[in-house]
Amino acid sequence: MKKFLLVCCFLIGITAVSRAQGGGQRRTPEEQAKQLQTQLKLNDDQTTKITAIFQAQATKRDSVRTAANGDRQAMMQGMMPIMQDTNNKIKAVLTPDQAIAYDKIVQERMERMRNGGGGGNN
Repeated sequence: MKKFLLVCCFLIGITAVSRAQGGGQRRTPEEQAKQLQTQLKLNDDQTTKITAIFQAQATKRDSVRTAANGDRQAMMQGMMPIMQDTNNKIKAVLTPDQAIAYDKIVQERMERMRNGGGGGNN
C-alpha cells in the first residue's frame, strides 16, 4: 500500500511540477509510450496497447482534475486508483523481465521526486 501511495503522489507531483515549469505541457500518451518502448524494448504491438492505456488514463485524469475543481486532496484521491489501474494494465502487457524493469523505472522516478529532482526526463 505504501508503494501505491508513493507512486500516486509521484505521478501527481510530476503533473504539478510540469505545469509549473512548462506552462501546463505534459507528455502525450504517444510520447509516454514511445519512451517506454525505448526503455523496455517494447515491440510494436506492446507499444500500441500501452499507448491506448495512457490515452485512457489521460482522459480519466482530466475528468478527475475537472471534477476536483482545484481541490488538491480530492484530485489526489481520484488519481490514486487511476494510477494503480494504469500500472496494472501496463504490467499485464509486458513480459516478466519488462515488468521488473518497469517497476525499477517507477521506483527510480519516485526516488528522484523524494529527493527533489523531478522525474519527467526519464
